[in-house]
Amino acid sequence: MQLTVQGIPSYCYTGGVHFEPARPTVVFIHGAANDHSVWAPQARYFAHLGYGVLAPDLPGHVRSLGAPKASVAQMADWLLALLDAAGAREAALAGHSMGSLVALELAFQAPQRVTHLALAGSAYPMKVAEALLASARDDEAAAIDMVTAWSHLPLASHTARNSARRLMQRMPGRLHTDLAACNSYANGELAAASVRCPALLLSGAADVMTPPRSTRLLAAAMPHACSVTLDSGHSLMSEQPEQVLAALLEFIGSR
Repeated sequence: MQLTVQGIPSYCYTGGVHFEPARPTVVFIHGAANDHSVWAPQARYFAHLGYGVLAPDLPGHVRSLGAPKASVAQMADWLLALLDAAGAREAALAGHSMGSLVALELAFQAPQRVTHLALAGSAYPMKVAEALLASARDDEAAAIDMVTAWSHLPLASHTARNSARRLMQRMPGRLHTDLAACNSYANGELAAASVRCPALLLSGAADVMTPPRSTRLLAAAMPHACSVTLDSGHSLMSEQPEQVLAALLEFIGSR
């Protein structure tokens, strides 16, 4: 589905089902230098279960035009405008990595619009190693290789690794912009403390990008949040698609 958001053509995957804003809406938000496809299996299932699904490409990512947003707050503001453009009054948010910060910030900016908050592969602060930031700026190919290696379990298939690598390669320059946005985001603790809707922290036990321990500050600020740890690395949705789906179904469908 194509929408005009903040004056710019923007793409949303709807799970293969026509989006109906009257249905309960679930928004799936991708991470750094990714697009909607990382959430495709889960988005498709929710859509065919009767939910309205919006899985956007953030600005400047693959099918959405415009310059990429330089901060998490700007991305959250854009996502709120996307909800308006789609006619969705409120939504459950599921964000991965950078997308989890965007979801958290949107819940802070517009709490009345968020029914559920699921943060997958999250951390706060989401500090990025200086070596990775520098590589993303000066030698993007090497940075992509680093992220690909660190985002998957050691036994992950070559197909999974190559798919992740090719996706990042489709967006020259986006990796550094996105990683810098994660690194500079400073509103996470305040935003988490403001969350009143049901919340879920979904982590990969072997995640070296955002280890489960890095959610401690978020968990302390959201004592009502549920925590689920899966046998995966950072790429939870591709490494454990069925378990991620089951966790989201139980979380969103039962509350």
